[in-house]
Amino acid sequence: MLQEIPMKQCKYGLVAIIGKPNVGKSTLMNRILGQKVAIVSDRPQTTRGTVRGILTREDAQVVYLDTAGIHKPKDMLGNVMVSSARISANSADMIYLMVDSKDFPDEGKALINLISSLHLPVFLVMNKIDRMNKEELLPLIDTYRNLYPFQEIIPVSALKGENVDVLVNKTVEYLPYGEKQFPEDILSDQIERHFLSEFIREKVYRFTYQEIPHSTAVEIEDVRDTEDKPLYIRAHIIVERESQKGIIVGKGGQVIKKIGETARAEIEAFMGKKAFLDLWVKVEKDWRKDERVLERLGYRSTLPRRGDRRKSR
Repeated sequence: MLQEIPMKQCKYGLVAIIGKPNVGKSTLMNRILGQKVAIVSDRPQTTRGTVRGILTREDAQVVYLDTAGIHKPKDMLGNVMVSSARISANSADMIYLMVDSKDFPDEGKALINLISSLHLPVFLVMNKIDRMNKEELLPLIDTYRNLYPFQEIIPVSALKGENVDVLVNKTVEYLPYGEKQFPEDILSDQIERHFLSEFIREKVYRFTYQEIPHSTAVEIEDVRDTEDKPLYIRAHIIVERESQKGIIVGKGGQVIKKIGETARAEIEAFMGKKAFLDLWVKVEKDWRKDERVLERLGYRSTLPRRGDRRKSR
């Protein structure tokens, strides 16, 4: 009788990517997945909630949690962002502590204090190594080793992809065994409207300046997907003051036209069909300080804790 060949065991787990604002967390997750799931900009605090990206390989499924940058909050929205990042870290099976390789290591001590209480495997991911001399790396790695017993310290360039495959392979080694929880052909379990609003918000960041991007949110009011017709999307760009509304619209409507055109192109590529984007600007005074508005806009984390998730070990 032929012996039954055992099925290859699979790894499954959640990996939270945490760090200060603008260290490249979203760029890294997009690079790992090979497709844009999280919006990016050169402005700090672009990511506001937790964006989930799913990497599926034959031997593993990794759910990445791209979190808001850890910072000192100035309003209720900031509190929500930091709280969401902490909840994500607490829900994970392992942590990427991501730092800019040009920053001083002592600046990361507050984050190290946060991760030390979680008792999870932690990788230090040193990003942006394409902007530094390689001979500077070894002394910097030694400095970080003296700060915390990281399981791995992996220098990468999220922008150029350098060493990212090493990071992913090492991650799979540390994850627990478990069944895949998501279909193999999806990159995120977040709803379609989330991506539509984020694509628009990213363009607001691109075409406005100073405090304006941080004072805006995007709310999808209506989506109609009818066969043989362009996808119809009506969205409100929410601002805090009338003066900001004028900046978003721009002289002769030029700014909102640029926002709409570039967002529509990205939405069409993402959805795989033509789209009509109906954009409006709406004033909601001091919305970042209004808990009801924050709830309505979805700035609350609903991630499960480790003990609540179904998983085979």
